[in-house]
Amino acid sequence: MLSKMPQTTPYSSKFNPSTYSSSHSHRQPVEENYGGLHYRDNKLVSGSLEALIQLLVPTVDYYPDRSYIFTFLLSSRLFLHPFELMSRVCYLCVDHHRVGDPQTDKVILSPKIVQLLTEWTETFPYDFRDERMMRSLKEMTHRLAFGDELSRRAMQRLIQRLLRKLTTLGQYEESLATSSAAAAAMDRPLTLKSKQQLVRREECVLNLCDDPFVFAQQLTHIEMERLSYIGPEEFVQAFAQKRPSDNHKSLFSKRKVSNLEAYVEWFNRLSYLIATEICMPVKKKHRARVLEFFIDVAQECFNIGNFNSLMAIITGMNMNPVSRLKKTWNKVNTDKFDILHQMDPSSNFYSYRTALRGATQRSSTAHTSQEMIVIPFFSLFIKDIYFLNEGCVNRLPNSHINFEKFWELAKQVSEFLSWRQVICPFERDRKTLQYLISAPVFSEDELQLASYESEGPENNLERDTRRSLRSECFF
Repeated sequence: MLSKMPQTTPYSSKFNPSTYSSSHSHRQPVEENYGGLHYRDNKLVSGSLEALIQLLVPTVDYYPDRSYIFTFLLSSRLFLHPFELMSRVCYLCVDHHRVGDPQTDKVILSPKIVQLLTEWTETFPYDFRDERMMRSLKEMTHRLAFGDELSRRAMQRLIQRLLRKLTTLGQYEESLATSSAAAAAMDRPLTLKSKQQLVRREECVLNLCDDPFVFAQQLTHIEMERLSYIGPEEFVQAFAQKRPSDNHKSLFSKRKVSNLEAYVEWFNRLSYLIATEICMPVKKKHRARVLEFFIDVAQECFNIGNFNSLMAIITGMNMNPVSRLKKTWNKVNTDKFDILHQMDPSSNFYSYRTALRGATQRSSTAHTSQEMIVIPFFSLFIKDIYFLNEGCVNRLPNSHINFEKFWELAKQVSEFLSWRQVICPFERDRKTLQYLISAPVFSEDELQLASYESEGPENNLERDTRRSLRSECFF
C-alpha cells in the first residue's frame, strides 16, 4: 500500500523537488486517507504517530522521500525519544525481513535499510552519542550483514564515518571548554586590579586590528565555525518536554543542546567585549575612535551577511555603560548611524527580516563562497523556532500529529543547514581570532564603573552608585 501513496513533501528547499508542486486556488482540495495518514492535494498533513513511523520504514517496493525522512526524524522527538523511534524502526525492518523472500530482501530491501540508516547518521549524528542508539545500530548491522557481504561493508563504512564525526564533535567541545576556562581565569583578577589598570588605559583593539573589514571577517570565522557544530535536532530538543527516559546515563541527555548554548554564550561575550573596549580608553577622542571603528565593523558584518555579529555589536553599544557616554557619542560621525537602525526591533524586526531575505536570495544565486554567507540573528531565529515547535507539539482533535507544522519547522531548519555548510572563505588572522576568543571582558558592574570613570556621574543616584561600585571592585 505504501508504494501507492501520494508524495509527502510540500516544499523543496533542501531535497528533490516534489512532483505535484502546482496549486489550484479555484477548487476544493482533495482529501484522502490511507491507514492513519491524511493527505490534502497529495500533501501529507496529519497522521497517527504509529502510521508516521511506518511511513518512515522502507519495504521492498517503497522508500520514503528524503524530505519526509528529515522532517520526521527532526520533529518526532517532540513525541518520543530518538532511541524509542530507533527501536521501533529496527523492529519493523526486522519484521519485513522475516516475512519476505530472503533473496529479494538481500538484493532490494537491505540496501534500502542501509540507506535509511545512512541518512539518519549523516544528518543527525549526535543522536548516536546515546549508547542505546549505538547499540541498536550495531545490532541492526549484525542482522543486515548475515549472509550479505555488501550490506556488511556498507554498514561498516557508515559506522566509521559516524565515529569520525562524533570524535570531531568531542574535540570541538573540549576546545570550547578549555577556551571558556581560560577566559574565566583571565576575567576573575579584573576586580583585584588597581583603578589605573582597570579603566585608565590607552591601548585598545585598534592596536591589534584597525581594518573593520578584516575584523568583520574574523568575527565571521568564529560565527561560522560555531554554527557548523549545531545539530538540527538541538532546535527541537531545546524545547522538548523532559521525559523519564532522558535520565538514562548517556552523552545525549547531558549535551543535547550544548552547541546551541555555546553559540548563545558567544553572542553575549561579544556584546560585553564591545562594551569593554569602548569604555576602557581614558580619553574621549580615543573612545570615539573605538566606537566609530565598531560601527564600521557592524557595517561590514551587514555587507557580509553576518547578522549575528552585527546584532552583538549593536547590543554592546546599547548597554547603559556605553549609551550614557554622551560626550563620546557626540564625537562620532552621525552619517554612520544608519547601520545601527538595521536591527530595529519594531514591527517584529521588519528591517532585519527584509535584509535577511535579501541575503538569502543572494546566497541562493551565489557564484562565490563570500556571497553564500548567511548568519542569522540567532536569538530571533531561536524565537521563531520556538513558536514553530509550539505548533508542532499540539495534536489535532482526532489525536493526529499536525504534520503541516512539521513541514514548516523542517523548512526553517533545513534552510539553516544550508547556511551552516558554507565554508568561510576569508583568510584567518590568528592574533585577532585569539583576542576575540580569549580577551578578558568586564562584568556588568565593572563596565558601569568604567563608564563613570570615563564620563562622571550626572546626579546623586549615579554618584552613589559609583561610590558603591568602587568599594566593591577595589577592596
